[in-house]
Amino acid sequence: MNRFGKTAAWLAALAMVAGCASSAPAPAIDDAAITAGVKAAVAADAQLASNDIEVDTAEGIVRLSGFVSSAEDVATAAAAARTVKGVQSVRNDLRLR
Repeated sequence: MNRFGKTAAWLAALAMVAGCASSAPAPAIDDAAITAGVKAAVAADAQLASNDIEVDTAEGIVRLSGFVSSAEDVATAAAAARTVKGVQSVRNDLRLR
């Protein structure tokens, strides 16, 4: 096999290996772990800690419900939830007291 043929064969093999490696799905984050992370993020914010916020997660979609004291708290809670690894989206059903 000439030099070009060896190089082409090597690149083809490398492409197949790289393709196999990249097709493996990333490990899913458990919904319970996401819920715990969001609760921790909310509790870590002094402004939100005194509010009544419930957190539920299904397939990476976080639902915030309960009562907060200001519109700013609604936005802050959603922003805190979005920082948690594994959160796909946030459904914000928080209500003002």
